[in-house]
Amino acid sequence: MKTVSVALVLCLNVGVDPPDVVKTSPCARLECWIDPLSMSPQKALETIGANLQKQYENWQPRARYKQSLDPTVDEVKKLCTSLRRNAKEERVLFHYNGHGVPRPTVNGEIWVFNKNYTQYIPLSIYDLQTWMGSPSIFVYDCSNAGIIVKSFKQFALQREQELEVAAINPSHPLAQMPLPPSMKNCIQLAACEANELLPMNPDLPADLFTSCLTTPIKIALRWFCMQKSAKLVPGVTLDLIEKIPGRLNDRRTPLGELNWIFTAITDTIAWNVLPRDLFQKLFRQDLLVASLFRNFLLAERIMRSYNCTPVSSPRLPPTYMHAMWQAWDLAVDICLSQLPTIIEEGTAFRHDQIAWGEQPIRWPAAAEETTETHSPFFAEQLTAFQVWLTMGVENRNPPEQLPIVLQVLLSQVHRLRALDLLGRFLDLGPWAVSLALSVGIFPYVLKLLQSSARELRPLLVFIWAKILAVDSSCQADLVKDNGHKYFLSVLADSYMPAEHRTMAVFILAVIVNNYNTGQEACLQGNLIANCLEQLSDPHPLLRQWVAICLGRIWQNFEPARWCGVRDSAHEKLYTLLSDPIPEVRCAAVFALGTFVGNSAERTDHSTTIDHNVAMMLAQLINDGSPVVRKELVVALSHLVVQYESNFCTVALQFIEEEKNYAVPSPANAAEPGNMTPVRDSPAIPRLRSVNSYTNIRAVTTARNLNKSLQNLNLNEEGGPAAFSPGNLSTSSSASSTLGSPDNDEYILSFETIDKMRRVSSYSSLNSLIGVSFNSVYTQIWRVLLHLAADPFPEVSDLAMKVLNSIAYKATMNARPQRILDSGSLTQSAPASPTSKGTHIHQAGGSPPMPSTSSSSLTNEVPKPPTREQPATRPPYTPTLGGQAPHSHQFPRTRKMFDKGPEQAAEDGEEPGGHRNYVSLALQTGLCDWSAKYFAQPVMKIPEEHDLESQVRMERQWRFLRNARVRRQSRVITQRGISRLDDQIFINRNPGVPSVVKFHPFNTCIAVADKDSICFWDWEKGERLDYFYNGNPRYTRITAMEYLNGHDCSLLLTATDDGALRVWKNFADQKNPEMVTAWQGLSDMLPTTRGQPSSSTHSLARRVSIYLDRSKQGGAGMVVDWEQETGLLMTSGDVRVIRIWDTDREMKVQDIPTGADSCVTSLSCDSQRSLIVAGLGDGSVRVFDRRMGPSECRVMTYREHGAWVVKAHLQKETDGNIISVSVNGDVRFFEPRTPDSINVLQTVKGLTALDIHPQANLFACGSMNQFIAVYNTNGDVISNIKYYDGFMGQRIGAISCLAFHPYWPHLAVGSNDYYMSIYSAEKRLR
Repeated sequence: MKTVSVALVLCLNVGVDPPDVVKTSPCARLECWIDPLSMSPQKALETIGANLQKQYENWQPRARYKQSLDPTVDEVKKLCTSLRRNAKEERVLFHYNGHGVPRPTVNGEIWVFNKNYTQYIPLSIYDLQTWMGSPSIFVYDCSNAGIIVKSFKQFALQREQELEVAAINPSHPLAQMPLPPSMKNCIQLAACEANELLPMNPDLPADLFTSCLTTPIKIALRWFCMQKSAKLVPGVTLDLIEKIPGRLNDRRTPLGELNWIFTAITDTIAWNVLPRDLFQKLFRQDLLVASLFRNFLLAERIMRSYNCTPVSSPRLPPTYMHAMWQAWDLAVDICLSQLPTIIEEGTAFRHDQIAWGEQPIRWPAAAEETTETHSPFFAEQLTAFQVWLTMGVENRNPPEQLPIVLQVLLSQVHRLRALDLLGRFLDLGPWAVSLALSVGIFPYVLKLLQSSARELRPLLVFIWAKILAVDSSCQADLVKDNGHKYFLSVLADSYMPAEHRTMAVFILAVIVNNYNTGQEACLQGNLIANCLEQLSDPHPLLRQWVAICLGRIWQNFEPARWCGVRDSAHEKLYTLLSDPIPEVRCAAVFALGTFVGNSAERTDHSTTIDHNVAMMLAQLINDGSPVVRKELVVALSHLVVQYESNFCTVALQFIEEEKNYAVPSPANAAEPGNMTPVRDSPAIPRLRSVNSYTNIRAVTTARNLNKSLQNLNLNEEGGPAAFSPGNLSTSSSASSTLGSPDNDEYILSFETIDKMRRVSSYSSLNSLIGVSFNSVYTQIWRVLLHLAADPFPEVSDLAMKVLNSIAYKATMNARPQRILDSGSLTQSAPASPTSKGTHIHQAGGSPPMPSTSSSSLTNEVPKPPTREQPATRPPYTPTLGGQAPHSHQFPRTRKMFDKGPEQAAEDGEEPGGHRNYVSLALQTGLCDWSAKYFAQPVMKIPEEHDLESQVRMERQWRFLRNARVRRQSRVITQRGISRLDDQIFINRNPGVPSVVKFHPFNTCIAVADKDSICFWDWEKGERLDYFYNGNPRYTRITAMEYLNGHDCSLLLTATDDGALRVWKNFADQKNPEMVTAWQGLSDMLPTTRGQPSSSTHSLARRVSIYLDRSKQGGAGMVVDWEQETGLLMTSGDVRVIRIWDTDREMKVQDIPTGADSCVTSLSCDSQRSLIVAGLGDGSVRVFDRRMGPSECRVMTYREHGAWVVKAHLQKETDGNIISVSVNGDVRFFEPRTPDSINVLQTVKGLTALDIHPQANLFACGSMNQFIAVYNTNGDVISNIKYYDGFMGQRIGAISCLAFHPYWPHLAVGSNDYYMSIYSAEKRLR
């Protein structure tokens, strides 16, 4: 909004004083700096009017000015109505000078004249409001002006009431009259309070208020000279002030710079004192209003010194005592102190003894800046701002110099420094960006993009990245001003550092995001070719954003897609699918997903390309990062939407096949002993929330904290993901384990999908690639089936949605029927998310996660299911397409695809209304999450490196504790342990213990049963936590490891279907959270597991039957964790040892075992790069992982005749291999010799064994219900058969046992649910 018309109403009646004002003698006489008595009255009036107009034109030259000199009521009316008519909806200014008429009346009237100037005629403010309308600004320069402001507000209120009455009751007389305009949008400035007279000091002008508003510098300098302090500046007189050289609007001249400093100071005072919204309204919307209010602050300062209080509406807080006025006084002082010498000697004006240049400013082009230097004011203010930035405290008041920094951007001298400081300020976080935007930074930095100065490029790119990370709605302004060209040139500039090119490509990614004009502009600017060139850049963040930018430019924009096809963009993106950094792989999947997701007509060529891309994407099915797999599901869902009919055919084929082929689920064969019995309520494991996750590498290595995918939120079409802490059962893999026979709301239940997955001649996914194209849809369907059984719930949920939408359509098309709308669904599709202009205010790294309010999609509060009850999920809601023609709750006995109860359609809603079940809006929050990197501080020292931070202190404490545990335990083990049977802990576990694991440094022990984990504090003897691991019903936990045990520990669990899950926040009162989960071994499907080979000893078979192993197919999954390198070795019922790099979340190596039996035990040594594997056929094999797959097996020992229970590689440089078979023979091997160097015979029927890494002890658990502890000489040091206590009962058959890595503690779990810990004698400890 701007002020387009100005009415100047002067009631001076020169020569005749009004009756109610007694003037002093001498008295203030000047009006607009003219003495009215120095010329004839009429000429004086006209000159004053003309001068006033000139003074206003300095601030708003383009407005339309109309003078009304000594007017009558009619003239004022005519003037106001004509100005309002022309101004339409814009603002009109009404300036009233009432120095020649009586003071305003209490009734709300000001005075004008009659035609003959014989009478004063009252003019009601109410009428004035009617003529002026809204929006308007009023300036009253007369005594008692505050009365007008009060009357104005009363009349405005009266109008509002009349409008309300007329609106409520149309027959009311008020409603018949033309409606009065509302006066809400009006601004008033008055010279004094209702009971005050204007100052009459002869040294001041009579229209002091007008002078302050329209000629601030002139009056400010005069007022400064009238103060006592001015005597300190010798030789300055009022005459000299008139001679200051320069022009007000030329910042390179002394007068211009004083005006500039004045603007900066008044702006700063206003920004620091006013509420943000009021500042925005008065100082940032209308040029003239902003100038008047800045000058009003000066009027308040000057007039208060003469006991006059200017009034404004809206009222401002008092500003006349603000500290910044002292900076103004100093600037004026410096300027005036040099005046006499300049005028006497005729030299150039100097500031700090440096000459001024008088060239006109040509901003913002870079000019030669040799001669000009400016007042120290701006340099000092920038220094103050810099000091504020260095004194870092998070929660403090914003820096008061921010508006000055903005002003300094206009100056070429300080621009570079100002941009640098501004960038450092914006880096403090989203709150700083919001503050800078509220000051009005936007137009300044937009204009600077026209500058060609290379040194500004890094700073401007950084500043724009910060702004767009917080407020992406600026994309239109950027394209309109050709700002995108600036960033395209930065991206194409190979001399630019990678960081700056990353920011440039991020800015371009925001410009093309869902904005067609931006996509077109960037396509013409050659963005695609620029991006493709940088795909192989060594800087991972640049690769990531280049891929995201490509994905966004061809999203729903066909010309860009074909441009990509011509440049083979999809083939160039393939290389990123195997990138070491998960986020880069993720971005590449996103880009390829939007590449195939365009909804334009398909030609044979584009179909071939889509198939190619699909088969490349299918290779990521077992990627180690859930983020990548989530993005993969979304990418494939685009394909599913494109080729819907083909997928419906495939779905029907699979559904038929599944019906005709009954696979006995391995769980059905389980006997009661294998099933976890129903427990009393305290034993129900806590359902953990899987609502967020952090990559392991975030915790494995400190260096990667910034980039770790702390959280990824899944949003489809604005509705929150159907995941909430209390609603675990929405996890597909979990729902099956919670015992629901069939999930009502999904057409395909998890069991059905799982059966399909195992039925469809599914030997291995690796055979997928390179299949003929007619079966691409079948292959992709299998990939989706596989992803629906993903161990990470958010991935499986997404895949379930895609599969069910197609199954739904396939069955609907095959069997049309009218179905009632399910009553529990909301009646409208969820609102689409607003991506424009969202300000990120939280500084944390995690997006807002869906809470239980996700049930707004379903109008049903999800109840946390317990283990015994069938799971109750909220009904499945489609993501788009209005109401879902969904079934009522079918009876439990219903066959999978039988018709449900007959129902009539409601509101004529046909199943056809169901259109896009998988909406195109199915998306992960990847891009928004990635963008948060730019919103957060980049220059700040990460907390773990900040010596004073709590994170650092906690870490130091942990390291000291770890050192203490190592030192104290070493003292005990070095003395030698003669006995180990002192029971220090015993408790009944909620389930039969299958794996136990001591935490290396704190007093916590994890005990896993079939599908849950219990945590005990063995020192205090109390249970800390019990939660459900989320593995499907027919699988069990077979291994556990603590990752980062020395620091913030994570717990890894491995199940015998090859899935790995990593947990954090366990064993405390927080909710355990899944950090990540992935398929560690892909070929371990339960049906493919073989019996232990027939050559094994009959005892081995008895033991494995006893251990429930033969039924379940052998060793399950075994893992070993190498803390130093972050590598995880996995194996089990497969023929390879697979090594995962948890930092990169990818498979590093597959080592073939060369055997026909399963791997039962793994042990590695990072120093020697050796891996030792014990196998089910009794062999012990040593691998060197530095060698190729064919020669990496360096040694095979075949001395055991039966299943190897444990193979252990000692960690010392000359450490030996110790291995034990079920027959109880313990063998010691030296890795360089082909035969054992020692053999000991222990108990027969061995079911569990562990070796203490420090104390040279090993413990054997037997199926014959006892534990024997040996030292390395083969001497039995303890035999444990009974629990402690008077009624000590016989211990159960041993299911698992484990030593503490440091203390001489042995944990034992047995089949009678008990878990006990034994230790050395008390005196030793």
